[in-house]
Amino acid sequence: MAYDEGLAELLRGDLADIAGIDEKRMFGGLAFMLNGNMLCGVHKGGGMFRVGKDNAAGALTIEGARPMQFTGRKMGGMIDLTEQAMADDARRGRCMALAMDFVAPMPAK
Repeated sequence: MAYDEGLAELLRGDLADIAGIDEKRMFGGLAFMLNGNMLCGVHKGGGMFRVGKDNAAGALTIEGARPMQFTGRKMGGMIDLTEQAMADDARRGRCMALAMDFVAPMPAK
């Protein structure tokens, strides 16, 4: 398993009461989809949130957040959160709120 199952359980708990959530294994990690659109996920070493470009600067002020990079390239509108930050309910919650703000209005796929 290339991701921390404990971090996945934290996200499952955060998303338990939200309709339209599905899990999908992607890129060696686990993504959580909202109505078919990627919302957040876990990977080896932490988690990721799709906050959108408008929310990215605010998300990067959260301790433990950094721009998401995949194969050495920055992924616009995505942030990476360290394991320690993912374990902190307040920091994870702030990132989740920013991700929900961006993803929830998207049309379902």
